[in-house]
Amino acid sequence: MLGLQDASIWLVGGAFLVAAVAIGFAGFRLSYVADTLADRTGMGEVVAGALFVGAATSLPGAITSISTAMQDAPGLAVGNALGGLTAQTAFIAIADLFYRRANLEHAAASVTGLAQGVLLVVLLTIPLIASAEPPVTIWGVHPASVVILISYAFGLKLLSDIKDDPMWKPVQTSETRESLSDPEEGDDRESGRSLWGRFALYAGITAVAGYVIGEASLALVDLTGLSQSAVGTIFSAVANSLPELVTAIAAVRIGAVSLAVGDVIGGNAFEVMFLSAADFFYDGSIYAAMEPQDRTTAIIAMLMTGVLLLGMLRRERTGPAGIGFESVLVLLLYAGSVVLIFL
Repeated sequence: MLGLQDASIWLVGGAFLVAAVAIGFAGFRLSYVADTLADRTGMGEVVAGALFVGAATSLPGAITSISTAMQDAPGLAVGNALGGLTAQTAFIAIADLFYRRANLEHAAASVTGLAQGVLLVVLLTIPLIASAEPPVTIWGVHPASVVILISYAFGLKLLSDIKDDPMWKPVQTSETRESLSDPEEGDDRESGRSLWGRFALYAGITAVAGYVIGEASLALVDLTGLSQSAVGTIFSAVANSLPELVTAIAAVRIGAVSLAVGDVIGGNAFEVMFLSAADFFYDGSIYAAMEPQDRTTAIIAMLMTGVLLLGMLRRERTGPAGIGFESVLVLLLYAGSVVLIFL
C-alpha cells in the first residue's frame, strides 16, 4: 500500500503521471528488444508480438487489475481490463496515421494476425457468458477463469500451427510488410542473455508502475467521486495501455508493421486474462461484479475487433486521412465507448 488514499489530488495525479511515463518509456524499449527476439527465435513478428511484447507490456494492466481486486475494488479491476481492450484497438488506428506508405491493415495483413483477432473474440465471449450466469465458484474461483487460460494456451498452439503450415495466405503487394525487421543498431551482436536481461528489466519497470497506477486509481475514485468503472475504463486502462501505443508507433516507424498489429491484438488477449487473474484474487466471482456499462464496453471491443478484421480482409490501400475505413470506424467506436461510460 502506498497510502495514496490519504494524499491530495495533486500528489495522486503526479504519481499517476510518473507511472504512466515509466510505462510508456519501458514499452518503447521493449518494442526494439522484442523485434530482435522475433528474429533470433524465428517465431515471426506476429507470434513474437503476442508472446514477448504482448505479455510484457500487459504486465502493468495485470498488476493493476490484481491489486485492485485484492482490495475489493472489482469495478476498477474489470474496467481496467475491458477499457484496455477498446483503448488498445484504437491505438492500431493511431499507429496507422504514422505509417504513410499504405493503410496499416493492408501492409500488415497476415493469416496469423487474423487468427489472433478471432482468438480474441472467442476469449472475450467467455467472461460475457459468465457475467450473465449465476456466480458459481469452485474454491473461490469461477470456472470461466480456468476456461480462459486453457483457451488461450490452445489458441497459442493454433497460432504456431497456422504460422508453420498456413492453408492460405494474403496476396502480396508492394506495400505488404509481413516480416520486415530492422533491429536497433548493435542488436545483431548482442548476446541472448543480454537481450533477455533487458527484456526482464523493462518488463519489471512496467510491473511496478502498474501497481502505482492501481493505487492512484483507487485514490482517484475517493477524491473525484467517479465510479470505479469509469476510472478503470478511462484512466487506468489508457495509462496501462501506453506501451501498446508507443510500441505500435515505434514498430511502424522501423517498418515492423506486423509486430505492431501483433503487439496490440496479442496485448488484447492478455487483457481478457486480466479478468481471469483478478478472479483468482477476488473474494467471489469477478464476473458477477460486472456492471451493464462493463458489458457494453466488452461488446464494443468485440465490434472494434470485427471491424479491424474486416479491414485486414478488405485490405484497402488508403482512405480518409491516409488510413483505411476500419481505422476511422475504430476511432469513432472508441469515442462512443468513452461517451457511454460517462452517460
